[in-house]
Amino acid sequence: MTDTSYYVYALKDPRTSPAMPFYIGKGTGTRSYDHLVRPDDSLKGKRIKEIIAAGHQVLVTRLIDALTEAQALKLEAELIAAFGTVETGGLLTNTVMPSGLGKKSRPLLVVPHGAKEKAQLGLALLKESVLEFAKANPRGITNSDTASLLGLRSDYGGGSKDYLSYSILGLLMRDGKLAREGSSKRHIAKVI
Repeated sequence: MTDTSYYVYALKDPRTSPAMPFYIGKGTGTRSYDHLVRPDDSLKGKRIKEIIAAGHQVLVTRLIDALTEAQALKLEAELIAAFGTVETGGLLTNTVMPSGLGKKSRPLLVVPHGAKEKAQLGLALLKESVLEFAKANPRGITNSDTASLLGLRSDYGGGSKDYLSYSILGLLMRDGKLAREGSSKRHIAKVI
């Protein structure tokens, strides 16, 4: 039986008319309200605190119910791409951009609206998947394991077929979520 307990929701600022979304998310159960219990110091948390300090309540709107996780992820990505993030000149406080993302502009190339957000959401999902893979294998994982068992190996004719998985492992190491086991090629998930 397929799990259709997911939904996509928006947090909206009632100080504008119409109330504009400032965060899009997916979840199950009470996830859409969890942000309001203890707002953190993220852009989203700061906006929630501002709204409350101004004497208002954040509006929580479920946009679509009864979704599979895959459907919810796709819709969430599409909406974030459509509204854009504050970092890219859009409305949303979602943080889909990893630290270190280049902000270089290349005048001869056009980046379609929302393409960067979609790419970063995809990257976040890949990193989450590789980290889950590492956690499930306490003896560690190699780049080759990651590329072949998670289907990240390229069939491009250029020779090196494991660059994508190697890059993801490197990003997770930079984030402090994976560590190299001594001089071996195995990567171990850090307990945080």
